Amino acid sequence: MEKRNRTQVFIVDDDPITLQLSRYRLEKEQAYEVTTFTNAEDFLMRLEDNPDIVVLDYRLPNTNGLEILRKINAASEHISCVVMSGQESAEVVVEAYKHGAKNYIIKGEQAFDELAACLQQLNTQYKLRRDLDRLREQVLDRERYWRIVGESPATLQVLRLIQKVERTELLVLITGESGTGKELVARAIHYNSPRKRKPFVAINVGAIPEDLIENELFGHEKGAFTGALSRRIGKFEEANGGTIFLDEIGEMDLAMQTKLLRILQERVVTRLGSNKEIKLDIRILAATNRNLAELVRQGKFREDLYYRLQGFLIHLPALRERDNDVIMLAKHFVKTACEKAGIPLKSFTPDVVRQMMQHPWPGNIRELQSVVERAVLLSDGPKITEEDLIFAPVV
Repeated sequence: MEKRNRTQVFIVDDDPITLQLSRYRLEKEQAYEVTTFTNAEDFLMRLEDNPDIVVLDYRLPNTNGLEILRKINAASEHISCVVMSGQESAEVVVEAYKHGAKNYIIKGEQAFDELAACLQQLNTQYKLRRDLDRLREQVLDRERYWRIVGESPATLQVLRLIQKVERTELLVLITGESGTGKELVARAIHYNSPRKRKPFVAINVGAIPEDLIENELFGHEKGAFTGALSRRIGKFEEANGGTIFLDEIGEMDLAMQTKLLRILQERVVTRLGSNKEIKLDIRILAATNRNLAELVRQGKFREDLYYRLQGFLIHLPALRERDNDVIMLAKHFVKTACEKAGIPLKSFTPDVVRQMMQHPWPGNIRELQSVVERAVLLSDGPKITEEDLIFAPVV
C-alpha cells in the first residue's frame, strides 16, 4: 500500500465557489491533499482511490448526499464522511448521521472554519488508526500472544518488543506498576522462544523473607543447616535449560544482589552447604514496579547489577493509559468467569461501560479482573448493572 504523507480529502459540491473556498481553507493547514469534484459521477469513478475523508454536499445533480453515503459505506468502512450543505432540515441531518456522516455542517459564514476544525479532529483520529494498523502489521502473528488481551497502540508496541526479543538470549527487564501483567509478558517471551519446551520458573523475590531467599534460589545439601534433612535444589537449578523469572527484583537485599550478579556473570550456582559449582544453561527475565535508578541513588540497589539488567527493557503501561483495552479486557474476564461458573454469558449495561472507562484503575488489570469477577457473581440477570460494580477504595 502506498504511504501518504498527507491526509487525502475528496470534496464533492456542484458550487465552484464552495469548492474553491474549501480547498483554500484546508490547504492552509498543509496537512491535506485536496481533490475536488463538481458531480457525483466523477467522484464515484475515483472512489477506488480510497480517500481518507470525503466532504460532500447534500444536494447534487441527479442524486443526493444520502445515496452517496450509502455507496461510500459499501466501498469502505474506513472513509470518514462530512456533509456540508445549505439543507437545514432536521430530518435530513438525522438521516445523514444514520448513514454514517461524522458531522453535518450548515453552509454559512462560519462553515469553512467549522469544516477545518472538524477535519482536524478527523485527521487526528485517522493518524491514530493508521499508527494502530502499522503496529498490527508489525506484530506478525497476533494469535501467538492470545493471552495478552488488548488492541491499543501501547499493547501492540509491547507485543512488538516481545516479538523482537523472544528468540534471543538477552536478559529482559520488564517494568510497570503492580497488576500490569509483567509475568504474562515473561511467559509470552519464554513460550515463544527456543527454550519453550524447557521449564519456566517464576519466583517473587519480594515475597520471600530475607533469611529464606538464598535457600529458595540456590537450594541446599543435606545437613547444610538445622532442619536440612535432605538435599533440595533451588529455583535456578529447577529452571536449568529453560527460563527463570525473577519478579519484584527491586525488593532484593544487597547481599543477594551480589550473589545474583555472580550468577549473571559466571552462570554457575552453589547450593548451601556445598562447594561444588553447578553450571547453568538458563535465560533470566526480571521485573520490577520500582524505580531502580532511584534505588541506586539511595544506595539500596547495586549500580553494577542495575546496568547488567539493562539488556532489553519492556515497559508495561498502566491500564489508565490503555483506554482502548479496558472494555476488551472486561469482556474477556466476563467470559472466563461465566464459563467457570457454568452460567450463560453476561454483558454490561451502557452505564457500566461508562463507569469502567472513567475509573482510574490504580490496581490495573488485576483490579479490573477482581471487579468484573465480583460483578458476575452479584448480577442476577443477563446484564451487569451499576449496582453490581464495586470498586475498592483508592489507597
